[in-house]
Amino acid sequence: MQSLIYPSIDLDDAESHLGADTYRRGLDYAREGRVVRCSWNPGDDSLVGSVRGNRGRTYTTTAQLSTDYADSWNLELGLCTCPMQVDCKHVAAILIAASGTTKTRSQRAPVPPAPAVWRKSLDSLFPTSSPGSTAGTPLAIELNLSASGLDARVVRPGKRGGWVAADLSWGRLPALRHYGYPDAHIRVLQEFYAAYRAGAPNQTGYYGYSYASYGEMKTISLLKFESPQLWPLLDELRRVGVRLVHAQDHHDVLPCAAARLSLDVTADASGNLTVMPLLEVDGAAAQAVAFIGSSGHGVVCTDGGLRLARMDQPVSVTLQRMTLGDQILTIPAAEAVQFTAEYYPKLRRIAAITSSDTSFTPPTITGPTLVLRADYRDGHEVELTLQWAYRVGDNEFRVNVGASGDPGYRDLDTENGLARGIDAPLERFGLRAPDGGLIARTRLCGLETMRFTTELQPLLTGLSDVVLEVTGDPVDYREAGESLVIGVATDAVPGQTDWFDLDITITVEGKQIPFVSVFTALASSQSHVLLADGAYFAVDKPELVKLRRLIEEARALTDADEGPPRISRFQAGLFDELAALGVVTQQADEWCRQVRGLRALQGVEPVPVPSGLRADLRPYQADGFSWLATLHAHGLGGILADDMGLGKTVQSLALICHVQQQDPSPAPFLVVAPSSVVANWAAEAARFAPELSVAAISDTLRRAGIDLDELATGTNIVVTSYTLFRLDFDAYAAQTWSGLILDEAQYVKNRHAKTYQCARRLPAPVKVAITGTPMENNVMELWSLLSITAPGLFPSPAKFADYYAKPIEKTGDPELLALLRRRIKPLVKRRTKELVAADLPAKQEQLLDIELPPRHRALYDKRLHRERQKVLGLLDDMQRNRFTILKSLTVLRQMALHPGLVDAAHDAMACAKIDVLVEQLRDVADGGHRALVFSQFTRFLGRVRDRLGAEGIDYCYLDGRTRNRPKVIQQFKEGTAPVFLISLKAGGFGLNLTEADYCFLLDPWWNPATETQAVDRTHRIGQMRNVMVYRLIARDTIEDKVIALNARKAKLFASVIDDGNAFASALTADDIRGLLT
Repeated sequence: MQSLIYPSIDLDDAESHLGADTYRRGLDYAREGRVVRCSWNPGDDSLVGSVRGNRGRTYTTTAQLSTDYADSWNLELGLCTCPMQVDCKHVAAILIAASGTTKTRSQRAPVPPAPAVWRKSLDSLFPTSSPGSTAGTPLAIELNLSASGLDARVVRPGKRGGWVAADLSWGRLPALRHYGYPDAHIRVLQEFYAAYRAGAPNQTGYYGYSYASYGEMKTISLLKFESPQLWPLLDELRRVGVRLVHAQDHHDVLPCAAARLSLDVTADASGNLTVMPLLEVDGAAAQAVAFIGSSGHGVVCTDGGLRLARMDQPVSVTLQRMTLGDQILTIPAAEAVQFTAEYYPKLRRIAAITSSDTSFTPPTITGPTLVLRADYRDGHEVELTLQWAYRVGDNEFRVNVGASGDPGYRDLDTENGLARGIDAPLERFGLRAPDGGLIARTRLCGLETMRFTTELQPLLTGLSDVVLEVTGDPVDYREAGESLVIGVATDAVPGQTDWFDLDITITVEGKQIPFVSVFTALASSQSHVLLADGAYFAVDKPELVKLRRLIEEARALTDADEGPPRISRFQAGLFDELAALGVVTQQADEWCRQVRGLRALQGVEPVPVPSGLRADLRPYQADGFSWLATLHAHGLGGILADDMGLGKTVQSLALICHVQQQDPSPAPFLVVAPSSVVANWAAEAARFAPELSVAAISDTLRRAGIDLDELATGTNIVVTSYTLFRLDFDAYAAQTWSGLILDEAQYVKNRHAKTYQCARRLPAPVKVAITGTPMENNVMELWSLLSITAPGLFPSPAKFADYYAKPIEKTGDPELLALLRRRIKPLVKRRTKELVAADLPAKQEQLLDIELPPRHRALYDKRLHRERQKVLGLLDDMQRNRFTILKSLTVLRQMALHPGLVDAAHDAMACAKIDVLVEQLRDVADGGHRALVFSQFTRFLGRVRDRLGAEGIDYCYLDGRTRNRPKVIQQFKEGTAPVFLISLKAGGFGLNLTEADYCFLLDPWWNPATETQAVDRTHRIGQMRNVMVYRLIARDTIEDKVIALNARKAKLFASVIDDGNAFASALTADDIRGLLT
């Protein structure tokens, strides 16, 4: 509420704050009477007024003041609606008007010099008067007890004695400091009133009081003082000298006392109990007149005069009424026990229980104790219940943990402490929440019941504050893993010669258990298998973990999706690993016979070299021959995957001689090879096995007029090409063969191609694949060769892809790689030059960077931009757009060689790569060396040929169109031409050209095996000189990127065939992006 009583304002401070000029103009306004309204608002320490400005405008002005409890107020901030807005002349005008003087500073009484800053700061630490000082007019609180309550008002000494309220009110306390009242009195009274207002009921406005009654509230009801802060405030009032006086006689009210309310329980002669309230003030019985606050934190008594007392604990409203009404409760003797057990625990929480005649003895309350009840049921189920148990006298009470409400006997703090302090893994069994609170009920089944019984029960049994109650009939849970025995057996399958049923049994404590339950536990990552009688065992036992993997492998690699797992004769290694886990209970006779040969491959006995072989076999070649002979003896096929140049052909010829020597009149061997190698096979046979009769077929049977039956009679070897084999397959399939040998077997790596289908369908007792590169792009290529040579090892391509190929290609899983190597090891023979041909001369490889001439560079970059834009938009559907993508990549590779290969308009442009090549070849020829030059593109090879002719350098030339291929090869081998130009497709394999010791690769290919095959035409057995390999690479072109991709793919064999741990897949969308960016 605003007031016309103004505070004392320090005008000198205001003039300093506003500035002399602003203050002077405000002084003029005050003298002219332009302040039309001015009022003081003690609620927020602000002076508010209206000042008339020029041209009849009136501005609303506010001055915010502050004080440090001294006698004067200082300006903090002035606000105005005039254009200046802050600290203007209108602010000065209302300050001067409120102070009641229009004198200038010089006219006002001189101000004593301000004390030094340090003195002022230190003086402020000391009180201006003692706490009980009566300097100034003292104040007091007058208490008036009436039927309506206990009223309190602020009073001061009257002129004729006694105490009067006059114009004092609770709301005007802040203004009293200007009228000579002690500051300490005012301060504590303000705190007292503020505490009252904070909880006063049925009021409106800020802090629970009305603005309208702010300055007029003369009395307050002390009985409605809700805050227990009343008592320290009364003590503080008495300390600073504010007296509490009685309205009737103005005597001081006695100091506050301590009160205690109890319920007194007594008994009469009949045993009936009576319960009555008993109030004690300072230890003496007293009569309550009223309680203070709805919570009853204090009481008013009149025994010996008006007196206020603080209760030792709050008193409920019902108990207040009972006390004020002097109510007495009677409890019949027959219900005394119920009162003692059920009501006493609750009553003791609201008041002390006494017995003045000592007839009532309160019962002893003990607890809590945690009770865990375990109710066992059928099927390994148990229901768990947690309760708190208490004893009240001779009676026991239980309440579920977490239940709300308090029957009086519960000790919640102790319950919470026990819940958190139980040193047992209750959380694992759903009995304790993450926040530490217990859970009243849960149900366990299966393994969890077993774990509860064997793990948690023993822990809880030893705890003093926990009682375990078990009902039902729990089974005898016991660990039986030591008695576990795995049995393995094979059974013949009617009508199947290569396949056998695989029978796995598991017994525990002598009883056979269903394997499906163990397998389900393994597959679902369960920790144990629990049997009906309580026996259990861990499934993480090493033998069971391995058993699961082996069974999964057996199922994954068979064609059958249902029924018992099966195993083929080619999977003896898998059976042996199974057998190592337990006891072999039965083996079919046919199984024993068939796998005997496969096991023999794990330790091949040397086989004498046949007398018909005219060659001194190196030790590793003799070992390879013995391996092939053992395969043939047991009707098994395999892959001879020796490095290129290690003599795979001579090992194969040794096998054919061996078979011929054992049976002089066997059926012939069929050898299928690339067309470029057919003649070489005949030549190698004539050289190393002259006693063998060889028939080389170079055309279709019909065009050549050949009768295959007649040709095969008396012939030891029939050699044909893959193309002719496919075209005349029916004739070859109708013939009887001693075996099928697939040379350069990567030709049948595509399982979708017809040539592959022919090789797989051809009837032959033994099929051997010969290749230095059984894989070029992915693991499925290896599967293709194995499905021909060992068809029962991995019968299903889809399952092989899911189980082996995809995981290996995606993650390079080392364990899966090791497993695959173990499975194929008996049927794949692989030796590298580094391992077995240490005497082979060194091979040195070098990159020759070629800088494109400016015109060539400009044409290449322009074409690169064009093809890149096209290809990058096609990569989302690689399969559909593969032809277009590869065509664009081929164009860029040709552009890197010579723009004339793409656009004839640039035929005359010079070629930097050919210039460098010719310079290198001159040095080769001058040094008496000979070189092989390879290129993917025959048109580019033709440009090299034309340039060599122009330079006078002699050469031989071979590509796919060369008719008399053997003659050209022989011409180079026996002639003196220093250079042999060869297209990579036509001469990249099947040739033995150790006469050359230099090799030039004019354009890189992203399949490293293709390049390696080309290089190995010269770096092979028989080479006596170091071999120099040069790759000519056009810098900053697609060739750079192809070299990088080639390096990644060069690790292909290291993952599956060799012992590395990396793997490369076929050309992917990411590979192509890398080539173009």
